[in-house]
Amino acid sequence: GCFECCIKCLGGIPYASLIATILLYAGVALFCGCGHEALSGTVNILQTYFEMTRAAGDVIDVFTMIDIFKYVIYGVAAAFFVYGILLMVEGFFTTGAIKDLYGDFKITTCGRCVSAWFIMLTYIFMLAWLGVTAFTSLPVYMYFNLWTICRNATVVDGANLCVDLRQYGIVTIGEEKKVCTTSESFIKMCDSNELNMTFHLFIVALAGAGAAVIAMVHYLMVLSANWAYVKDACRMQKYEDIKSKEEQELHDIHSTRSKERLNAYT
Repeated sequence: GCFECCIKCLGGIPYASLIATILLYAGVALFCGCGHEALSGTVNILQTYFEMTRAAGDVIDVFTMIDIFKYVIYGVAAAFFVYGILLMVEGFFTTGAIKDLYGDFKITTCGRCVSAWFIMLTYIFMLAWLGVTAFTSLPVYMYFNLWTICRNATVVDGANLCVDLRQYGIVTIGEEKKVCTTSESFIKMCDSNELNMTFHLFIVALAGAGAAVIAMVHYLMVLSANWAYVKDACRMQKYEDIKSKEEQELHDIHSTRSKERLNAYT
């Protein structure tokens, strides 16, 4: 009995949804954790080596935008933690074990609407994560250029290479915030582990966003299969109802005729 119970429980686990959920949680964790630390490292680099300060008052500068991105990361982590749980629950209720446990699939009536709603929502989230992935690639590109300049400065003696933040839209055109290879700040920045760590953190965050996109695509396939399963279950249930109704009618007709023959004989 215990072995059969374990087999039944293992058969009721939606493995496809479980894999997608693990991939989603891993991607979101990498994106949120590494992205948050990379943004903190960016603030330190801007303040230490580019000598930038926070603007006074309610002026929106790069530091304010970084703070906003951090709060967005908090919201993304919480939202997709709950969304992953909801998708797992939906996966459990569309497995054959749950169907056998609760009878002839009693959530068939609203199951199609729920599955369709999750498909639409997951598709929107997939597009959103594609945008997040494209947006995360921008700081990776910026830090790659900076990292390349640091390497070239050590290889080519006497090269005067500069990094101007105006090229990336971090500061306005009127402000001149640049660091050249001949300056002491640039040498310290290249020699520090902070630049290398922040660059690799952004790379891992980009990989996490890509993993979240793959998880969303996986969820779309799972939800589409679940929707088709619920639709077929609904049709099968209607067919069984019509069949049982016809059999009951035939049985009633047969019983009525048998009674009539018996009455006529008597």
